[in-house]
Amino acid sequence: MTEHPTLDEIIAQETSLVFDRFDEDTAWQLGVALRDAASAAGSPVAISIRRNGQRLFHAALPGASADNDGWLERKGAVVDRYGRSSLRVGEEFRASGKTFEDSSRLDRATFAAHGGAFPVIVRGVGCIGTIAVSGLPQREDHRLVVETLEAFLARQ
Repeated sequence: MTEHPTLDEIIAQETSLVFDRFDEDTAWQLGVALRDAASAAGSPVAISIRRNGQRLFHAALPGASADNDGWLERKGAVVDRYGRSSLRVGEEFRASGKTFEDSSRLDRATFAAHGGAFPVIVRGVGCIGTIAVSGLPQREDHRLVVETLEAFLARQ
C-alpha cells in the first residue's frame, strides 16, 4: 500500500477485504492480531471491533487515552452511516472539493471522517460492523487496520 492510498486503492481494499463469516471468535482473533501488530510497532493506539453496534473487542495500548476512545466512536459512526471506511468517506468529500465537516451536515461531535475505521464486510451480506484504530495519524491508523486485515484474511 502506498503511503497515501488513492481513492481507487481504498475502494479496492474494501472490495477485497471481505469475510466469509464474522462472529465473536473472529472478532477476538482479529482484535488480538491488531493489538499484537500495534504493540510490536510501539503504537499508542486504542482498538475497537463492533458488530451491529455491539462491541466485541476493545484494547488500549500504552500511550492511548480516553480521547482515542472518542475518536473510535466518531470514526466508527461514519462507517455505520456510509458502509465505507472512514478514510474513504473523507477522501470522497475532499475529491469533490468539499470537506466532510462542512458539507455532510452531520454533527462533528458524533461523526469524524478521518482514517482508521474500516467496514466489516461479510460476503453476500454487506457491512455488519467496524474495525477501528485511533492514536496515529489518520492514514497510519487506516494502514494498520488494512495490513493486519490482509494478513488475517490470508490465514483464513
